[in-house]
Amino acid sequence: MSPLETRASLGLAGLYALRMLGMFLVLPVFALYAAQMPGGDNHTLVGIAMGIYGLTQALLQLPLGMLSDHVGRKPVIYAGLLLLIVGSLVAAFADTLMGVAIGRALQGAGAISAAITALLADLTREENRTKAMAIVGGSIGMSFAISLVAAPLLAASVGLSGIFLITALLAAAAMAGVWLIIPDPSQSRFHSDAEANPKRLGSVLRDPQLLRLNYGVFALHAAQMALFVTLPLALVQTAGLQANQHWQVYLPVMAIGFVLMVPAVIIGETRNRLKQVFLAAIALMLLAQLGMAIKLDTLFSIAAWLTVYFIAFNILEATQPSLISKLAPVDAKGTAMGVYNTTQALGFAVGSAVGAWLYHQGGALPVHLFSAALVAVWLLLTFGLKPPLPVRTMMYHIDTLPPQGGPALARELSQLAGVKEAVVIAEEGVAYLKVLREGWDEAGALALLHPAPAAPPAADQG
Repeated sequence: MSPLETRASLGLAGLYALRMLGMFLVLPVFALYAAQMPGGDNHTLVGIAMGIYGLTQALLQLPLGMLSDHVGRKPVIYAGLLLLIVGSLVAAFADTLMGVAIGRALQGAGAISAAITALLADLTREENRTKAMAIVGGSIGMSFAISLVAAPLLAASVGLSGIFLITALLAAAAMAGVWLIIPDPSQSRFHSDAEANPKRLGSVLRDPQLLRLNYGVFALHAAQMALFVTLPLALVQTAGLQANQHWQVYLPVMAIGFVLMVPAVIIGETRNRLKQVFLAAIALMLLAQLGMAIKLDTLFSIAAWLTVYFIAFNILEATQPSLISKLAPVDAKGTAMGVYNTTQALGFAVGSAVGAWLYHQGGALPVHLFSAALVAVWLLLTFGLKPPLPVRTMMYHIDTLPPQGGPALARELSQLAGVKEAVVIAEEGVAYLKVLREGWDEAGALALLHPAPAAPPAADQG
């Protein structure tokens, strides 16, 4: 990666991390502290206030990404961060739970993930974009892990309103980072691998393989939000831990989940066992949900089932994007990821609202049974998932389209050894190839994409 690409990748990863850290910080403590506010005795309202940001994010994520194609990436990012600041301040100074819900809705309306991804695509070459996306993805996972440990300690010191103020400060720091650190792209254009294409939405939404994965990310995050309705209360009421001690449970179970996730993902990717690993992780998640429904009455049982949960959660979080990339049409990867991220946000909203309503009706048991039912359906659907080939997506910039034209070039590329799918998009000046991880004819592809100039005619010696 060039210095500019490295700066852009690290800067945008930091932007993602600051924004997501602010959003994640409230999750482990919201149910505890919101219950102390006027209206907090209504658990359903607590759940709506906790998860409503997911609804506004789901509604606006794709439209704001498309808007950035027309008005520029940075203006949309600045506007989204400003909404995050305003929403955080509204929630911080609200004296009722309804006021907090309005602030959370405004926070989610700053849905700039698609615009950030598009800016990253503008600032990186095709051959380095996967690395850049991996850096950003790692920053999001790190933010979630930090929030689980930091949130209980911060909430004990500054309360829920203080966490919202910290979120506003993090968003302001992110705005400064966009201005001072993130380079301005020399040109902005549409990128099929990073952005949603309205023309491809229909085909993506009808794809049975992608629909299975979309339901999966919905179920995973709906169950996650439902868990955070019950878990903080269980740690206080059942385990006898004060709120500022919850990190002592979260830290070790997250660490174990991360350590065990790595070999599972490596086995799935390198040995072409991704579906088997994926199914095993869903089954493990179902076991965790059923276990929490059956026995969650001691600190040991909470920690044990939470460890099983986070092992499964981390594996699923790591493998689902890889499955999307392998199964989506090569020229609709950005669209597939956009739909995937939207259904994830819907899971946040539905899981917290339904989980809180169920808790209000009958306590923790129906919440865990609801989550178990979501995961059980997911497991059944995933048995029909097409096993992905061991492929990866390669992107090549084309300075000058060969004389045979885009469709003809794509046909020639698709006939090369190890090439499973090839698309040439003349408007973007890019060729997208889905190729086997080993044994594909890269030299032949490069020869077709960048043919050597013809030798000049020999001088007349006569």
